[in-house]
Amino acid sequence: MKTFAHGIHQLLVFAVLQVRCCAFAFALIGGIAVSTLPPELPVARYDLLLVYGIGLTLLAWKVGWDTGRDVAVIAGCHVIGLLFELVKVRMGSWSYPEEALTKVGGVPLYGGFLYAALGSYVCRAWRLFDLRLTGYRPRVTAVLAGAVYVNFFSHHWLPDARWALAALLLAATAGTWVRFRVGERDHRMPLALSFVLIGFFLWVAENAATYVGAWSYPDQLDGWQPVSFAKFGAWALLITVTFVLTAHRGRPADPAPPAGKVFPTRRRGQ
Repeated sequence: MKTFAHGIHQLLVFAVLQVRCCAFAFALIGGIAVSTLPPELPVARYDLLLVYGIGLTLLAWKVGWDTGRDVAVIAGCHVIGLLFELVKVRMGSWSYPEEALTKVGGVPLYGGFLYAALGSYVCRAWRLFDLRLTGYRPRVTAVLAGAVYVNFFSHHWLPDARWALAALLLAATAGTWVRFRVGERDHRMPLALSFVLIGFFLWVAENAATYVGAWSYPDQLDGWQPVSFAKFGAWALLITVTFVLTAHRGRPADPAPPAGKVFPTRRRGQ
């Protein structure tokens, strides 16, 4: 019974920490949802959302949700996301059907905040869960993450290499563990598994975002439809780009332990 109660307590603490990690994303999606409620305004909704996103970023930094280094990563995710959006919208993968002054190439500038929210999540998870990496291969992982990002563009003209890249990422992250703290207890999971889990919840978040009108896929223009489950795999790959950016600005990876050696418990502050 005591073990069961402890497990429930760990699960609740984990859930609370996850909610704190998602604070920026919740606030952003909530703002997008609320923006659909007022009567027609003289300012385009996408323009208002850009101002809201900037204000939310400044507020998150001011109240300590994100540090100055986090904001730099978040800004990088915003720029990378905008470039991604420009290509994808041009190729007809999805669209932003409303008019706005701050649209470039069919993409409203606020669209980058959707990727910035992902950067905020990873940065906050790094701190709140006291993340540590064991056996991490930063160079090869960064190269493969870059290849994943390029492939999302190039597959419109060249063969799609996502399955090959997924296999290479599995090989590159074999033996890489993410150690994280929940309360006073350390846990660990394979890095590849964390990519899969985050990818799934990003697919859930994408369904919520398209439902409130953040953007629309071609099959959603005449009414909302659930996002294709194939996007789950795409997000599981794309999260590697944000992870590499965050790991670069985070603490160094722990060295891989000798074979068969049990992970020591690291206390906070060590």
